Amino acid sequence: MIVSGNEAITFGAIDAGATYMGGYPITPSSDIMLYWVRERKNNPNLLFLQTEDEISAIHSIIGAALGGRKSFTATSGPGFSLMQEGIGLAYAYRVPVVIVNAQRQGPSTGMPTLFSQDNILQTQWGTHGDHISIVFSPNSVQECYEMAIHSFNAACESRSPVILLSDGAISMLYETFERKHNIPISEFPIEPFGSETRHFTGLTNVNGVPDTKNAESYKKWISEITMPIVETSKKYNFYEYKKNSKSNTLLISFGFLSRVTEEWEKEFSLFRPIRLFPVLEDELLKISKDYENIILVEGNYRQYKMVLEATLKREIKEVSVVGGSIKPSDIYQEVKNLLK
Repeated sequence: MIVSGNEAITFGAIDAGATYMGGYPITPSSDIMLYWVRERKNNPNLLFLQTEDEISAIHSIIGAALGGRKSFTATSGPGFSLMQEGIGLAYAYRVPVVIVNAQRQGPSTGMPTLFSQDNILQTQWGTHGDHISIVFSPNSVQECYEMAIHSFNAACESRSPVILLSDGAISMLYETFERKHNIPISEFPIEPFGSETRHFTGLTNVNGVPDTKNAESYKKWISEITMPIVETSKKYNFYEYKKNSKSNTLLISFGFLSRVTEEWEKEFSLFRPIRLFPVLEDELLKISKDYENIILVEGNYRQYKMVLEATLKREIKEVSVVGGSIKPSDIYQEVKNLLK
């Protein structure tokens, strides 16, 4: 089939066992809602609610997950901002949900049809409280499908929200696509209502009973939230590394921009993180030792650069592709200028 990235994400959600989507339309993710509703005509078990805004969307998928359904939503930057309080609640509740964020250029209305990767830091530090997010960044239509499945699996295994971070270019890209996979599907960890007595609270608690002024209880509670995320992430060390033994420069890029830089593999070594967070620290530390220069090409102003410099504890040069314009020759020239 020839499908878009958004359509592939929809197929991935269905094949991962998702049965509920709550969402509010926003460019460039709205197609996911439309494809989900189209598929629902042949599968009435796929439930859908178009909410009045993104705040309701995130809370509706939390409620559906607590009711025993694999659930997800899809949005873009401004909607992702509105979801942050709900995402924090989902971490506190330990609710496995998937949030698809098809990034676009600019704040608010900005330049909503143009490419961007400007929600990188927001996936980790956008909401309140201590937490760690698992974040995947596909760079092809086929990978949109596969990473959607992995996102649901990781959410179930870690009992936490997982973020599938697409971008306007990948979401609207059309490519050949094969709807088959050999990825085992993880079971959903929350039983439907009626099977047990449960109490959910966003407060520090011990076995569901609030205990809000005890430091030891908080340490135990936050460990129960974060450690499963850390351990689960180790199963998803997804990246692509193309070594050029003649080069002393490592180019790092992800998402759509990695499709631009892959054309230069005869001149540079290339590293593409697919799991953006938690950062692939061990892999990057080992690989980066072989290179005099590291250059990051990203579609924002230095967001992932700050993360990688803190991780590798060394200077990383950067080409910031901002404003929605992707001209490979300009990017290449900026890379060459950094090496002068």
